[in-house]
Amino acid sequence: MQVKRFFAADMRQAMKLVRDELGAEAAIIGNRRIAGGVELTAALDYKLSALAPRVPNIELEDELRKTQSRIVTAQAELTSRSELDTVANRQLFTGLAMDDSKQIEPTLEEPFRPSVHAAVAAERAERNAEPSVSHHVYESMRSELNGLRELLEVQLGSLAWNQLQGSRPQQANLWRRLQRVGLSGPLSRDLLAMVPDSNDQAHTWRMLLAHLARMIATPDVEPLEEGGVIAMVGPAGMGKTTTLAKLAARYVLKYGAQNIALVSMDSFRIGAQEQLKTLGRILNVPVTHVDPGQSLAQALEPLLRKRVVLIDTAGLQASDPALRLQLETLAGRGIKARNYLVLATTSQKQVLSAAYHSYKRCGLAGCILTKLDETASLGEVLSLAVTHELPVAYLTDGPRIPDDLHLPRRHQLVSRAVSVQMQEEPSEEAMADMFADLYHSTGKRAG
Repeated sequence: MQVKRFFAADMRQAMKLVRDELGAEAAIIGNRRIAGGVELTAALDYKLSALAPRVPNIELEDELRKTQSRIVTAQAELTSRSELDTVANRQLFTGLAMDDSKQIEPTLEEPFRPSVHAAVAAERAERNAEPSVSHHVYESMRSELNGLRELLEVQLGSLAWNQLQGSRPQQANLWRRLQRVGLSGPLSRDLLAMVPDSNDQAHTWRMLLAHLARMIATPDVEPLEEGGVIAMVGPAGMGKTTTLAKLAARYVLKYGAQNIALVSMDSFRIGAQEQLKTLGRILNVPVTHVDPGQSLAQALEPLLRKRVVLIDTAGLQASDPALRLQLETLAGRGIKARNYLVLATTSQKQVLSAAYHSYKRCGLAGCILTKLDETASLGEVLSLAVTHELPVAYLTDGPRIPDDLHLPRRHQLVSRAVSVQMQEEPSEEAMADMFADLYHSTGKRAG
């Protein structure tokens, strides 16, 4: 039997190391959280003997007795608390047997199983009595459970993918093609549920793309034509200022410079205000700067007679307190701004997802997709837009102002996504990880 330890940043990478080193037949015989990641212990040709004698673990039994002692102590403290807490506990656990006099001390022959009342007492003691010890125990248990859950998800994902390839190879091939486009697992699953099983792969593929196009939302009226206050929001580097310049130039070329104004809320990035001032001079459009702490409503008041007001915001990190203040300002009742999340199609899906969750609190009217000329995949950003029902308002695919700003056409956008898809087939590990993500997302919804 060959036994080896593997270290990785997360459970998924550790499982990949096990598969690459020992193969798919390796058995996981231990896992634990360590500083900076996880540790897996795997064995090849591992056989568990049913006749192996049970060896008592003295240290474990001592820890169990200590834990039981803490629980009993915490229970005694809780019993002496106010009558209100006692009545609340009885109402919460009505119908459950909680005879504390029948608790049995753990022995080597019978493992310790805490009662429901003891578990509740331990939890209450963690919050009130011994936060230092109980918190450490709780965090250790939670870390262990999370590791087991990740391990199960990875194994279930691999098993589900292998079963699909064996039982329904044609559908497995469609899964691969959708992954080459870059679509998320949940969206791929929803699309495949919309088409019947068929031997005509070409026809089924066209149906999948047609369904995807119909799922992409676009505004009924172009935002510039609708008018009002329009704000560009999103992390740094997504192309907010360049997109605002293209929108401003597009409007000026069509309607003139009399009924448009620009507003900058970016006082953090070096040169941001000068960049917008230069644009204002070129287009002969007024530019207003709003400093942190200044009222945006007051700054917009003299501009309300303008038909269109474009706002350039600062791209701040999610942990920056200034971001919360900026988003609350944009979401204020007196502003009535339509906020568009600017997303660079060159960004990774984790970055795109983090951007949405950081900026959704200000209320998003839609999204603007930038840098289409530089991207190697459109599936990630399309998955985000479809999943969160964000209408795609504009597309940009180059630096020219305003020539490289376009209105979205859903079927053209899907065709473009297919044209820039990965040339190589996704690996077996990538497909198994995708199915593991499906289990993870299902577990989150259930929880």
